[in-house]
Amino acid sequence: MAKAKVELSTRIKGIWVPLLVVAVWEAVVRLGWVNPQVLPAPSAVITRWYQYLMPMEPFDPQGTMSKAEWIFSGELIHDMWASFYRVLMGCLIGGVLALPLGLVMGASQKVYDYMNPLVQVLRPIPPIAYIPLAILWFGLGNPPAVFLIALGAFFPILMNTIVGVRAVDSIYIRAARNMGAGSFLMFRKIIVPAAMPYILSGVRIGIGTGFICMIVAEMIAVNSGLGYRILEAREYFWSDKIIAGMFSIGLLGLAIDTVVDKLNNHLLRWHRGLE
Repeated sequence: MAKAKVELSTRIKGIWVPLLVVAVWEAVVRLGWVNPQVLPAPSAVITRWYQYLMPMEPFDPQGTMSKAEWIFSGELIHDMWASFYRVLMGCLIGGVLALPLGLVMGASQKVYDYMNPLVQVLRPIPPIAYIPLAILWFGLGNPPAVFLIALGAFFPILMNTIVGVRAVDSIYIRAARNMGAGSFLMFRKIIVPAAMPYILSGVRIGIGTGFICMIVAEMIAVNSGLGYRILEAREYFWSDKIIAGMFSIGLLGLAIDTVVDKLNNHLLRWHRGLE
């Protein structure tokens, strides 16, 4: 009970600063110090966000669409789902490719020596630089966007996995070998659990990088998603819709990060400092 009160008090404290920023922002626009066409007031952004969320057509009880289908037929819902799908697929592909490679590179000095030069050459190249090749290889639509997101998520997960494996205390490895543990058992029982905090940190960083790549890809290669909608709003100079789209990206990112954080706490509940 006391812990719940402390968490509630902490969350309430965290709300004051955003509320103050929003109040000052609203006042500045209302007083005419800023052109509302350039920086619309928060009230205008909320109004536009609500219009963006709601279905464009009124509900027809006699139509083929049910009430639930009508509620989720809004433009914002479709865009958020499209963006979420691309981030999910891209990060899954990037993680599935990066995790085994990182484990092997971290555990084997020979593999590390062979692969590290190539990794260090490719890692500094921003995923955005691959946009022309992605479009050339995959055309338009979801494939180039997923490719760019996977590329953005790949290297943070890879590097954190390598660091995590190489940071495993040698005492654990020697003790396991003395007890007759084979390579597979060593990986499953010693190396992977010990490296898990690093791996999960890489996943969170990879998801953040994937979001950046997702927005850029949607502005260039697809005709749906939050990035595409922000670019469309820019063409018509709808500043309120641009900010509403940015706010939606923040909400989507917060939801995904919350789920990943809960997963981290569950997988690392044995780790010191976590309950």
